[in-house]
Amino acid sequence: MLYFDYGAGMPLAREAFEAMEPFFFEHYGNPSSTHECGTPAHEALDRARGQVASLVGAGEKDRLIFTSGATEANNLALKGVARRARKRGTHIVTTAIEHWAVNTPLKALETEGFTVTRVPVEPSGIVDAGAVRDAITDETVLVSVMYANNEIGTLQPISEIAAYTNPKTCPLHTDATAAIGRVPVDASCGADLITLSSNDIYGPKGVGALYVREGVRIEPVMHGGGQEYGLRSGTENVPGIVGFGAAAELAARRLHEDMAHMRALQERLIDGITAAIPAVHLNGDRERRLPNNINLRFDYVEGESILLSLRVYDVAASTGSACSSKTLAPSHVLSALGQNNEEAHGSLQINIGRHTTAAEVDILVKKLPAIVRRLRLLSPLTPRDMQKELEESS
Repeated sequence: MLYFDYGAGMPLAREAFEAMEPFFFEHYGNPSSTHECGTPAHEALDRARGQVASLVGAGEKDRLIFTSGATEANNLALKGVARRARKRGTHIVTTAIEHWAVNTPLKALETEGFTVTRVPVEPSGIVDAGAVRDAITDETVLVSVMYANNEIGTLQPISEIAAYTNPKTCPLHTDATAAIGRVPVDASCGADLITLSSNDIYGPKGVGALYVREGVRIEPVMHGGGQEYGLRSGTENVPGIVGFGAAAELAARRLHEDMAHMRALQERLIDGITAAIPAVHLNGDRERRLPNNINLRFDYVEGESILLSLRVYDVAASTGSACSSKTLAPSHVLSALGQNNEEAHGSLQINIGRHTTAAEVDILVKKLPAIVRRLRLLSPLTPRDMQKELEESS
């Protein structure tokens, strides 16, 4: 299998697995217990909290709350801040290209009486910080803008947007799931709440975290025994959190090495595919994007058809977010770029990672032209002059 779907899932780092293993069989105590069986778990929890907090440059008085994943962290950030601030205002500002783990909680808040302004993005897939500023009113209690888009890889101007927000009256939340481990993500960017995911840095699935800057007021979404600063009750998933911590430490150590590796392969893929296949377009800005992401639109063919053809060669890729892959509706992200249904359905998303090799990239670049040529020959959308040219070259 040639794996080009690192945006949906990553293999567990060996270092993370080795760190987790003792907490399944040896140190199985509850971290909230006061006896000595709970001490190793409690200490491991603190150590992992420090490792993940360090990855995002958290200060001593900031909080890092462990969750079951990025979706829960987003729900805690959005609902926790909005509900706490309801007496001051009921307006939230976000963008038109947010992940469903942000979109769906915001829709739930709308049913509770909140209003949400979804700022459009430029054709490049980048939101204008000035447009976000203009959307903020005296009633705005929260701004949520993703650090980087999970489908088209565009990096958003978080630092610029942070200049218009305030941690006490209108905090800025950013979902950094797609960015963490691929580019530097640091609390110095000005975000007051940062959503993180273990799975996206080669850690175990089902673990995430929410960074909360000192001074940000938030109320819990889950109630119970008061774990995680009273903001996320329930016994912590100690093995998973330990693995998250180990993965975070590894990600920090390897960040620049991984970035350089992925950037080189990204350029190799984009240049190779666009040179070999006509009528191909890169979705999103080429420069201000994640180094692992390549999202291409192929005129006159459907991305789903390309995916099915690639499966013959044991190649795994995607056409968009794995969280919305069960729907036949066009990507809301590509639609926000101004693409019609036909254009949005013609996209292929390729995500590379730490273990991707140049040889694997070259195989994909070699196989893809023949697949696209065959599909265009069969497509009624292909222009006659291109059809004729393809037939003559077959």
